Amino acid sequence: MNISGVALATLLHEEGLLAAPVRPELERPKYDLLPKQPHHPAKTRAMIYLFMQGAPSQIDLFDRKIALERLEGKPYPHELKLNERLVNKLLPSPWKFARYGQSGIEISTLLPHMGSVIDDICVVRSMRTGVQAHGQSIMAMLSGRNLPGRPSLGSWTAYGLGAETQNLPAFVSLPHPSLAVGGVDNWSNGWLPSLYQGTMARATEPRILNLNPPGFMQGEPQDRFLAEIDRLNRRHLDRHPGESDLEARISNYQLAARMQMAASEAFDLSRETAATKREYGLDNPACKDFAERCLISRRLVERGVRFVHVSTAGQLWDHHAQMMTRLPSSTAHVDRPTAALIRDLKQRGLLDTTLVAWGGEHGRLPIIEQGAGLSIGRDHNTEGFSMLFAGGGIKGGITYGNTDEFGYRAEENVVHHYDYLATVLHLFGLDHRKLVYQRNSQELTLTDGQPARVVHEIIK
Repeated sequence: MNISGVALATLLHEEGLLAAPVRPELERPKYDLLPKQPHHPAKTRAMIYLFMQGAPSQIDLFDRKIALERLEGKPYPHELKLNERLVNKLLPSPWKFARYGQSGIEISTLLPHMGSVIDDICVVRSMRTGVQAHGQSIMAMLSGRNLPGRPSLGSWTAYGLGAETQNLPAFVSLPHPSLAVGGVDNWSNGWLPSLYQGTMARATEPRILNLNPPGFMQGEPQDRFLAEIDRLNRRHLDRHPGESDLEARISNYQLAARMQMAASEAFDLSRETAATKREYGLDNPACKDFAERCLISRRLVERGVRFVHVSTAGQLWDHHAQMMTRLPSSTAHVDRPTAALIRDLKQRGLLDTTLVAWGGEHGRLPIIEQGAGLSIGRDHNTEGFSMLFAGGGIKGGITYGNTDEFGYRAEENVVHHYDYLATVLHLFGLDHRKLVYQRNSQELTLTDGQPARVVHEIIK
C-alpha cells in the first residue's frame, strides 16, 4: 500500500466507513532459527517430553485411593456416564503402593526405578483436559485445542526462542515404530512457518532418511549442487519476498548439509559407555526401544536441541481389557529408562535447565470395564489424571493437586491442559499471552484466549 493509499484508508476510518484502522505492513516478518531473547529470565533451556500414548492409569500408578480399597465392588456413588462395557463397581488398584525417597511420595511398586528418583520429581495429581477421545485429547495436550492442524508445543518453543545450535534441528520427534495416534500432527508446525516443524527421527537406523548423499555426490559435487540450489532459491525469493515456505526450504537445505556430520554423531550410541547403556536398559528387551530413545534425547539436548518429543507405541497404555498383564508390561517398558534419563541429566549438570515431562493424554476410571479377573480393564477418564515433571526449574519431591476420594475428578488445584502449556512456556521464559503469531488479521497463541494460568506453586 503506498502513502496515498494509507491516507485514504485513514480518512475513511475517521468517517466511520472502515470498521478498523488499516496498519500498513512496512516490513515483512522474517522467520529463522537464530537464538532469540525470552520475555523474562528462563529457568529451562530444553525440554524432553516423554509422552505415554494411550493414557496411563493414575489410580494404579500415582494416585492411591483408600476409599476404593474400602468400598471395592460398590457402585460409584455420584453421577457417572456409563457405556455398555462398563460395570459400575469400584475397582482399587490390584498392585501395592510404597513410599519412596526422603520425600516419601507414594507411587506404585510397578515403578521402582522411578521411585528411586522421586525426590527429583513433582507429581501433579490434578490434571484435566475435558476431552474424552484419544486423538482430540492428545491434540489438547500438545497444541492447546482438541483440533488437528495447530502448532505443537515444540514448534512454539522453536518459534519463540530459535535454536541453540545451527547444526541440529531445534525440535526433534522420536516416535515408536508404530506411529502414535495423530501421526505427524504430534510434531506439526500447524500454521506456523514450516521452518518450525519437528524433525522426525526413526526408532531404528538410519534414524534420519536420506541424510547422507550417495557416494558419487559426496564432497565437492554436493557442495556445487547445494550452491546452485541456493542460488536458484534465493533468486526466486527475491522475486517473491515474504514467502515463508520458500525461506524455510532454503534454511532446511542449509541445515541438512550441516546435519550430515552433527546428526550422525548425535545419534551414534556406540559412543556411550557400557555402564551408561546398562543404566538405561539397552540390555533389556522389555525396554530396549524406549531406552535407546531416552538416551538419544539426552544426547540431543546436550548438543543444543531445544525440544525432544519421545512417544511410546500407539495405544501402549490404553488398557480397556487385560490390564492385569498389560499394565506391568507397559511400566516395565518405561520405568528404568525414565529414571536413568533423570539421573543421567542430573549427573551431567543438565537437569537444572532441562525440563522432563512424563504423562499421557488423560487417565482411567475407578470402576470396572469388561468383566473380571485377567480380562479386567479401565475406560478413559479425562476429568482427573496425573503427570510427572522433573528439572527445568520444577520443585522436586512434591505432589500438587488432588482428585476426589475415588480418583475420578480433579478437585484441588486443578491443572487444565492449557495451564500446563502456559507453565511450560513460562519456564522457557515465554509469556503465553505475548508469544503471538500474526495470521492474516488474527493474532494466534498457543493458549488462544483460554483462561490459562502459570502453576507457580510447582516452580522453584
